[in-house]
Amino acid sequence: MAEDTYKTVVGTHEAVIKERSSKFLALAYHVESAEEVRDIMEPLRKKFYDATHHCYAYRIGYKGEEWRANDDGEPSGTAGKPILGQLLSRDITNTLVVVVRWFGGTKLGVPGLIETYRESTAAVLDVSVVEERTIDKHITIRYPFESMNGVMKAVKAVEPKILGQEFDNMCTMHLAVRLSQAEELLARLEKVDGISFEDEV
Repeated sequence: MAEDTYKTVVGTHEAVIKERSSKFLALAYHVESAEEVRDIMEPLRKKFYDATHHCYAYRIGYKGEEWRANDDGEPSGTAGKPILGQLLSRDITNTLVVVVRWFGGTKLGVPGLIETYRESTAAVLDVSVVEERTIDKHITIRYPFESMNGVMKAVKAVEPKILGQEFDNMCTMHLAVRLSQAEELLARLEKVDGISFEDEV
């Protein structure tokens, strides 16, 4: 995978596993923040109020720099960690996986729990749509109308996404460019007369 790409789950997906009379419902979601995780978990706990555990793990950030694993009452390290382990081994980020368990009366033991949470996560990720996306740099440029040709020439050469543009005496263009191509685009744009850059992200 290129330095400026990452893999993430698109949409919401689910899978069910039954193990020795316990039922495990695994759900995968695309998330962009810890707030989104909270917004998903609260209604989920209400919806499946009769479940014994709502265990989960998530990775957020292009390199998965923000993460959490939660056992929700299962023995320490038997639920959240194996869920997170699957996200790590598949190098998937900006993704939340929740495994809801209904206890069926037969204890699975620590190795059994680890294996079942791992299997449940693998099952839902196997049926999920996983997309490779680019890490983009956002650039806003301002330029006089007469410099339009120079700007369009630079844009055509590198092909960033044009997120929006306003035309006036001074024109504004909002661009998103792949991280690996940002330097080339900036170098080309800097040669255009009267151009200025603002609120670069």
